[in-house]
Amino acid sequence: MTALWVIVPAYQEEARIGATLRALAGQHDRDFTLLVIDNGSTDTTREQVLAFADRAPFPVELLVEPQKGVGCAVDTGFRHAIDHGATLLARTDADCLPEPGWTAAARAGMLACGGLVCGRVTARRDEHGPIGRTVFRVLVALGAFFGRIRPAHRRRHGYLTPYRMHAGNNMAITADLYLDSGGMPRRPSPTDRAFINQIRLISTAIVHRRDMVVQNSTRRIRAYGLRGTARWYLERGAGHRSVDVR
Repeated sequence: MTALWVIVPAYQEEARIGATLRALAGQHDRDFTLLVIDNGSTDTTREQVLAFADRAPFPVELLVEPQKGVGCAVDTGFRHAIDHGATLLARTDADCLPEPGWTAAARAGMLACGGLVCGRVTARRDEHGPIGRTVFRVLVALGAFFGRIRPAHRRRHGYLTPYRMHAGNNMAITADLYLDSGGMPRRPSPTDRAFINQIRLISTAIVHRRDMVVQNSTRRIRAYGLRGTARWYLERGAGHRSVDVR
C-alpha cells in the first residue's frame, strides 16, 4: 500500500487558503487524501475548507488542534493520517502554492528513497515583484549555507548524513520514518531544523528534488524587514516580534 495523504496546518488563513486549495486541486497526481489541521482559527478558514470538500477531486478531512503551534498541528495531522492508513505523507502550508507536479514528485521521491524528501521553495509571484523574489532566494540560500557550516550540525555529533536545509512547507516523508524519528516537535515555529536533525540521527534516506516545488509566501519579509527575515531564516527566532505575521 502506498496511500498518500497531504497535510496542511492552518491558522487564520482566510485570505490565502483558497488559493492553496485550488493549487492542490490542480495537481497532476490527485490520488491522495487532503487533511487540513486548523490550529484554532476564528476567521472563515474552516468554513472555506468544508466548502471546498464538497467539490474537491479527492477526499478532504478537517481536524481542529487546540494546542497552539505549527509543530503541534503538523504532528497531530501526521499521526491522524498514519492511524487512518497513510504510508506516504506530504506537507505544505496554508499560505503556499504547490506547483502542479508537486504531489507526483513527492510520491516518486518517497518511493525511491524510502525516507524524507525535501523540495524546492520559491517566492509566490502574486506577492512580490522580481526584487522581492530575488531577496527571498538570497535569504533561503543564506539559511542553507549557514546550516551547512554550523558547527552543531557536523557529523561528529552523531549525524549519519550531511545537513540539508529542510523547508517544512515543502516536505514529504514515509510514515515509518516519521514514527521512528519521534515526530515533529510539538512547539511553535521554527521546527524545521530540529526535525531534520532528528531524521539525520537515524537515517541517511534524505533526498532533495528540484521538481517538487512550492511557491512560498513572502509576507514575513514585509512584517520583519530584511534583517529580521534573515534572522528568521538563519533560525535565530523571531526576536521581539510575533512568530505569527498575519
